[in-house]
Amino acid sequence: MSAKTHTESHFQSSDLVTDIVIGMSDGLTVPFALAAGLSGAVSNTHIIVIAGLAEVVAGSIAMGLGGYLAGKTEIDHYNAEVKRERYEVDNMPDREKEEVRVIFANMGMSEETQTMVVEEMARDKEKWIDFMMRYELGLEKPDEKRAAKSAVNIALSYIIGGLVPLSPYFFASKPVEGLEWSCIITVVCLFVFGYFKAKVTGQNKLGGAVRVMLIGSLAAAAAFFIAHLFNSNS
Repeated sequence: MSAKTHTESHFQSSDLVTDIVIGMSDGLTVPFALAAGLSGAVSNTHIIVIAGLAEVVAGSIAMGLGGYLAGKTEIDHYNAEVKRERYEVDNMPDREKEEVRVIFANMGMSEETQTMVVEEMARDKEKWIDFMMRYELGLEKPDEKRAAKSAVNIALSYIIGGLVPLSPYFFASKPVEGLEWSCIITVVCLFVFGYFKAKVTGQNKLGGAVRVMLIGSLAAAAAFFIAHLFNSNS
């Protein structure tokens, strides 16, 4: 009688996937809305292309900088907490040991086991500090290069996403023609992106796809009709 092995399969969202989701979400939506809005206000596709590319460049820099600052803040926060924990371990070891005992008590360990493990842990200060960072504060040591990587990943994702709604305008002779193809291509991409975004985050895939598609479409439609309204009244 052979034993059956049970394999659990879990998708773990990596930092790279998170960055792509952040950059691609805005990259697909913002330039799409801008191009749609300009299509309702100007009669030259060249203007839309120039304005769209300018927005993609500016948006990618802004989004990348935001990702860098977020990553840098995470690193600075972790280092500050490590410094505080090191001070407490050096100057208030008894209190820190008691905090470790409380953690182990919550895990169901006996008092005898708590004391034995705490004293063993206290022999290695760095492992002690690492334990407190993980289990007291819930902090994992971030990648020191995370900030720069995040900036590049988000910026590139924004650029790739932004070029999708702009690409038809490179070949269209009239803004309305470019808008028609842009809507078709971008709506499909929004649906596909929303599907995979929902899959990564563990949400309903179809619902997530439709939600992302509707948000992008509504933003573009609002921009188009507002620009068209003001252009008609001018």
